[in-house]
Amino acid sequence: MKQMEVTIMGQSYILGCPDGGEQSLLAAVNNVDREMSAIRDAGKVKARERIAVLAALNLAYALAERPLPSASATGGASIGSADIDALIRRVDQALSADGQLL
Repeated sequence: MKQMEVTIMGQSYILGCPDGGEQSLLAAVNNVDREMSAIRDAGKVKARERIAVLAALNLAYALAERPLPSASATGGASIGSADIDALIRRVDQALSADGQLL
């Protein structure tokens, strides 16, 4: 796993990234940065922690509103709780070196 330095709302973070996952990680970082910056720029919330929570909720809501891919589009597979648990473990691993995202 390689490490990448990224910037979110002007602050640098070192994140773990599997080989070949650079573009996906950068896209995720851009989404988080855009969402957090929009909340900050609206001027109603100042604390970075609150901005991060609101951005996470906004992104999670947008993701939940997307239709699930059909079984034919995923090669017969569907997204299950085991997939979600594995994704959460990967995020925890990527953040474990830093301890906290914000």
